[in-house]
Amino acid sequence: MDLVVVNLAERPDMAHHLWDPALDWPRFLQQDPVGDLFFARAGTTFAAHTLLAFDAEHLDRPVARSCSVPFAFGGDTGRDELPDDGWDGVIRWAWLDEVAGRRPTHVSALEVTIRPDLRGTGLASVLLEHKRANAAGLGYRDLVAPVRPSRKADEPHTPMTEYASRVRADGLPTDPWLRLHVRAGGTIRTVCPRAMTISGSLAEWRSWTGEPFDASGEVVVPFALNPVHVSLEHDHAVYVEPAVWVHHSL
Repeated sequence: MDLVVVNLAERPDMAHHLWDPALDWPRFLQQDPVGDLFFARAGTTFAAHTLLAFDAEHLDRPVARSCSVPFAFGGDTGRDELPDDGWDGVIRWAWLDEVAGRRPTHVSALEVTIRPDLRGTGLASVLLEHKRANAAGLGYRDLVAPVRPSRKADEPHTPMTEYASRVRADGLPTDPWLRLHVRAGGTIRTVCPRAMTISGSLAEWRSWTGEPFDASGEVVVPFALNPVHVSLEHDHAVYVEPAVWVHHSL
C-alpha cells in the first residue's frame, strides 16, 4: 500500500474523516466524558497533533487515525509525575493548558486506530513512527503514551502491574502493543491504574454492550481490560480502565 499521512493542521478539509465508522472504538469506550474535551477539538485546537492515513488510491476513506495532545509538564506547573488517570488526566491537562495559554512542553499520544481489515499488517508501527516524527517536527523532545496493551482484554482479572511486567526470552514485553513501543525506542515507566473512567446507568450499559447487567458484582465485557463494577441496587455500573505509561525521547 502506498500510504499518505496528512496532518489536519495542514489539511483541515480532511477533518470529517476523523469520524469514519471503520475507526470507531467499541461503543462503551466512546462514553468517556473526558474524551469529548479532545475529540470536540481534534480537528481545530489540536489539529497539528491529529493525523489521518490513507491508501494513496483511496483518499476518500482513511485506513488509520493517530491522535495526540500537547501539555505542560515540570517547572512551575506542579506536575512532577505523569497522572494516575492517564488518558483522562493528560487530556484534561492539555485542555486546561490551552485555556490558560500555558506553553506545552511534552506531547502525549492518545491513540492509533487501524481499520479492522488492516490490523496486523504493520500499520500500527508505521503510524507510531509518524506520530513520533510529527511531535519532533513540532519541536518537542518528549512523547509519552498511556498505552492500552492490546492483549490485556484476554485477561481482565489479571492486575495490570502483573500483566505489563511480563517479558519474553529476548527481554521485550509479551504484549504486542507494549513491545511495539519498546522496539520504537520507548521506555516503560509505570502503570496508570485509572487511565479512563466510564460510568452509566444499567440501561445505558445494556445499550452500549448488549450484556444483561442483571446482577451486582463484576461483569466481563468484550474488549474491556478490567471487569465492570455493577450495582443493581443503585442502578449504575462503573468501568475503570488501566494503562501503562511509556516515554519516548525524540
